[in-house]
Amino acid sequence: MERPVVSVIVPTRDRADYLEVALRSLAEQELDRPWELLVVDDGSTDATGEVAGRLRVRRVAHDRPRTLNVARNTGIRETNAPLVAFVDDDVYAPRGWLRELVEGAARHARAEAFGGPIRARLEGPAPRSCGREDPPITTLDLGPEDRQASVVWGANMALRRSALERVGPFDERILRPHGDEEEWLGRLRAAGGSIVYLARAGVDHRRAGRDARLRSLSRAAFRRGRAARASDERRRAAPGLGRELRVLAGCGWHTVRRACPQGLVLGAHSAGRVVETLHRG
Repeated sequence: MERPVVSVIVPTRDRADYLEVALRSLAEQELDRPWELLVVDDGSTDATGEVAGRLRVRRVAHDRPRTLNVARNTGIRETNAPLVAFVDDDVYAPRGWLRELVEGAARHARAEAFGGPIRARLEGPAPRSCGREDPPITTLDLGPEDRQASVVWGANMALRRSALERVGPFDERILRPHGDEEEWLGRLRAAGGSIVYLARAGVDHRRAGRDARLRSLSRAAFRRGRAARASDERRRAAPGLGRELRVLAGCGWHTVRRACPQGLVLGAHSAGRVVETLHRG
């Protein structure tokens, strides 16, 4: 069989409903060259295996939950295309996404890592926004044109296999899913590699049903805040407690002054950072 031009890896754990939407969108990609798709199941106990089987997608499963970076490394070992793409299990990939990714990597032949837009897509009774705050889930928008970037996010990221062989695998000592891809990209930059943002290779980052409600978004933001602070501590880039408290107060002021429900999500993220700071102090 002809070698695939790109391997698409979807790490997942216990998110079968989201995974099904992601896999169905990937099945409709408009790429006229061979490519492969792999689900790496990080110890799920829900219907993840059934979803992958029903959609005839190859699945490799860990016998117990490990970490996101372990799942990424498993996917790298189990595939062989020269370009390795990662998407999260909660994205929707438009039909042209993979084509734009492959063509962008060819267009920027000297770059070794790539990422694209990540757009928030809240499906359901999402909290009202005043428009002055960032979306309540991870997004990325570096503009309408391709450009050099310092980082991209793992929800929509591709790496050359040659760079993985040169720089090494993802760091499996990182237990929380924050800064995990950033650490690898830092090693790539230190080794002289470059990262390119591909403006037309975008995906939608979904939250659906109860996950789009204020309470769920706030709980998730609190966990991300704790993980973000831990990541900053690991990189020795964490601000002091006083600054963290000022940011938290600012989130509260924003929520009250603008009557903005999504300000509570910002506050939850900041509160998570404060709690992690105190925990580590």
